[in-house]
Amino acid sequence: MKQIHRVASVFLILVMTTLTSAQQSSSSDVVLIQNATVMTVTNGTIQNGSILIRDGKIAAVGKNLRAPAQARVIDATGKFVTPGLIDCHSHIAIDGGVNEGTLSVTSMVRIQDVLDPTDINIYRDLAGGVTTANILHGSANAIGGHNAVIKLRWGKSAKEMIFEGAPPGIKFALGENPKRSNFNPAPGTSPRFPATRMGVEFTIREALTEAREYMRQWDEYRRQIAQNPKSDVLPPKRDLKLDALAEVLRGERLVHAHCYRADEILMLIRLAEEFGFKIATFQHVLEGYKVAKEIAAHGAGASSFSDWWAFKIEAYDAIPYNGALMARKGVLVSFNSDSAELARRMNLEAAKAVKYGGLSDDEALALVTINPAKQLRIDKRVGSIEVGKDADLVIFSGHPLSVYSIVEKVFIDGQLYFDRQADIARRAELEKEKQTLKQQLKQERPGQREGRPEPDRRDVPPPPTPTPQPGGEQ
Repeated sequence: MKQIHRVASVFLILVMTTLTSAQQSSSSDVVLIQNATVMTVTNGTIQNGSILIRDGKIAAVGKNLRAPAQARVIDATGKFVTPGLIDCHSHIAIDGGVNEGTLSVTSMVRIQDVLDPTDINIYRDLAGGVTTANILHGSANAIGGHNAVIKLRWGKSAKEMIFEGAPPGIKFALGENPKRSNFNPAPGTSPRFPATRMGVEFTIREALTEAREYMRQWDEYRRQIAQNPKSDVLPPKRDLKLDALAEVLRGERLVHAHCYRADEILMLIRLAEEFGFKIATFQHVLEGYKVAKEIAAHGAGASSFSDWWAFKIEAYDAIPYNGALMARKGVLVSFNSDSAELARRMNLEAAKAVKYGGLSDDEALALVTINPAKQLRIDKRVGSIEVGKDADLVIFSGHPLSVYSIVEKVFIDGQLYFDRQADIARRAELEKEKQTLKQQLKQERPGQREGRPEPDRRDVPPPPTPTPQPGGEQ
C-alpha cells in the first residue's frame, strides 16, 4: 500500500511540476493582451481593448496600447477578458476534514494550518477562472474556526497561496448544522450541546460575553503597563479561543455566518449589534430576500447560492430571485459555490441572475468578482480590471455569461497559471508517465492486482456517520 501511495504522490508531483513550470515559464514580466472585449466590471466594457501587465500588476487598460519592447503579446481577437473570479465560500484544499465538530465553539482552530497545496481541486477551479477563494471551516459549530483567503497559485506552497494582507475571518453557523439535527452521535457518545436554535444563540452569546471580559482584562493590563512600565503586574492567561473572539469584538476579524432562515438572520444581527460589531457576510442566506432591508441596514454582505436549495428542511423557502432582490434592496451580494465542482462554473452561476432578476451583465459578473472582493475587504487588490490592481485575469473564448464559452487562460499576479491549449497538449504525455509508473510498480510487486487492494473483511471499520448534505454541513 505504501508503494502505491508513493507512486501516486510521485505522479501528482510530476503533474504539478509539469503543469506549473510549463505554464509559468511561458510568461514574462511584461504582457500585452490586445484586441479583446475587456469587461472591467467597474468601468464598463471596452471593445477591441488591451491590457498591459507589468510586474504582476495591471499597468494600463484601454484601446490602441502599444507593446513595450520585450513584451509578450497575446492576440485575444474574438475573446473576452474579465477579472479573476472570486469564490466567497469554498472548502477546497483542506486536509483532514472541514469540521472540528467536537465542541460548539472552536474559534482556536485555523484553516491555514491544514491547507493542502496539492489538492487537485485547486487546479480544476483555476481552470474555471477562479483565482481567489475564501476557504472556510465547516458549519458544525455555532462558532467555528478561522478562514484562509487564498490565491489559486497552483504549484506553490501552502504559505505562498495565502492572499497577502487579506483581513482574517472566522466562521459562525446557525440552524440545523450547529444543533446537529441531521447527525446522530456515534454509538456510546452523548449528543453535543446545543440541540435547539435557542441553544445556538446562547452558545454564541456566552462565548462573546467571555471574550468581552477577556478583552477587558487585557486592556486593563496594558493600561497599567503603559502607566508604569516597571510594574510587576502579571498579564492575564492567554486563551487562543478568546483571542479570536476579542478580535471579532474589536472589528479586526470578519464574521462569515452560515445561515438560511430569516428569523435566525435577524437574531444574529441583534446579537452582533448588542456586542457592537458587524457581520461581514451572511453565507447561503436563502431567505435573505425576506429581510434584505435589515441586512442592508446592518451593513452586512450576503453570499448566496444562485439556485441551490431544498437539500434539507430549513433550505426549502428559497427562490431564484433571492440574489437580485437583495441587491435591489441595497445589500452587497455575491454568489458562492460551497462545492469544488460548482466552483468550476462560477461565471454561469452569475449568469442566472440575468434570467432570474434582470441584472445587467456587469451587475451579474460583479456577483463573482468585485462584490466578493468587497466582502472579503480585498477589493483594492482584485475584483475588477483597473490600473494598479493585481493582474488576476481570465480570457474566455466568448462572452463569460454564455454556456458556450470556456476558459482559455488564467493569470494570477501576471503569471500564467492555466493555459487550456498547453493543458490539452500535455495530457498524452502525462498519461504515458502514469502508465510507466504503473508498470514499475507491477515489476516491484509481481502478482499484485492493479488498483486499490481489497480490504480484509475482518478489519472492515463500522459504517461512517451520515454524509453531509450538499451545501449543508459546510
